[in-house]
Amino acid sequence: MPNFSIPLSGLTAESTALSAIANNLTNQNTTGYKDTSVLFSDLFYQNLGTTGSGDPIQVGAGTEVGSMPSLFTQGSISATGVPTDVAIQGAGFFAVQGSSGVIDYTRAGDFSVDENNFLVTSNGQQVLGYPAVNGVVNTGAGIVPLQLGAGTLSPPTATANVQLTTNLNASSAAGATFSTPVTIYDSLGASHTLTVTFTDAGPSAAAGPDQGDSTWTYSLSIPSTDLNPTVVGGVSTPQSGILSTGTLTFNGSGVLVADGGTAAAPTLTDVLAIPITGFANGANNQTFNWNVLNGTTPIISQVAAPSSTTSTQQDGSSSGSLVNFAIGSGGTITGSFSNGKTQSLGEIALANFANVDGLQLDGTTDYSPTLASGAAVVGVPGTGALGTLSGGALELSNVDIATEFANLIVAQRGFEADAKAVTTFDQITQDTIALKQ
Repeated sequence: MPNFSIPLSGLTAESTALSAIANNLTNQNTTGYKDTSVLFSDLFYQNLGTTGSGDPIQVGAGTEVGSMPSLFTQGSISATGVPTDVAIQGAGFFAVQGSSGVIDYTRAGDFSVDENNFLVTSNGQQVLGYPAVNGVVNTGAGIVPLQLGAGTLSPPTATANVQLTTNLNASSAAGATFSTPVTIYDSLGASHTLTVTFTDAGPSAAAGPDQGDSTWTYSLSIPSTDLNPTVVGGVSTPQSGILSTGTLTFNGSGVLVADGGTAAAPTLTDVLAIPITGFANGANNQTFNWNVLNGTTPIISQVAAPSSTTSTQQDGSSSGSLVNFAIGSGGTITGSFSNGKTQSLGEIALANFANVDGLQLDGTTDYSPTLASGAAVVGVPGTGALGTLSGGALELSNVDIATEFANLIVAQRGFEADAKAVTTFDQITQDTIALKQ
């Protein structure tokens, strides 16, 4: 009598294959989804004896689903322009942690920022990575939920260097003046407008190698209201606000040749360590340098053109709030602040496994490790065997519709063949019963 369990096992296996194909097709637009294939294996065999030459005579017991591996091939990368979206190019998974503290792993990088400024998945799981302290990421520490700190301020920086690109009119009369402002910042991030006043002092008092040498004096000052007054004998007197004075010497070509030294031995160096003491707002005392050279080239000139300052530069800044951020290929999240500074806010970590086929599918594109997969190995994107990241982009599903339709036809034909075997076995059984009549 025929064994109905053989075609029935085929129907069961093909039904599983059809379900897997249908699941692949329905997830063709799921971010980070990985295609699942169904692999069959034969069951045990009944040994009916041997041939005259000793070869075994065996009848199989049917088939079963041997494995259903996910195909971890690269999905297409689609740019979204959303700064919190991240795509993995290459191997690896994002590590995410739910409210229970359990860590899962996913390829879907459609993240957002929650009300507490944590980077989270669409399911509310917190994305794990390496935190940054004062803009410095410590990848040697353990991974923790990444908090982008939308309310974080970029600290102020006191000005240490200023630079003016200025021309002083060589046609001006002796005693003519030209003033130009330059802004600096104190240790609290408050701005102060300094004024540099240049005065034409006429020909140089000492004959230099070029008899056309001429000089300008300068006075660098800060508003006296920005400074605490001096108190002597109980009498309060405003400070003058003058921070530095000196002389600039130009040759007959209008090139700055000296800003210090003596008449006999003039020197050309930057004006260093200009002090400011007693800020009225309580900021720390500070010193800064006035750079009259760009490298070795003077940037203050004296030619027959109207006196003007074409640019001012300084390296201080006020405090700033986070404006936006970007995620780099190495996972570093770089914040841009309103004061023009950038600072690292953290670094997204990636995890990988010795056997990715051993991962358990948990739904919502999450995977959890098993004994077969091995423990997660966590590292920095782009190092070792880990892939890199693309910020402002998502990895699409790797399901290929044409392939799935072909698989669907094959599974359908297999199901029909197994069903035909069942009806054939049934007909044979009916014919056998009829023999008794």
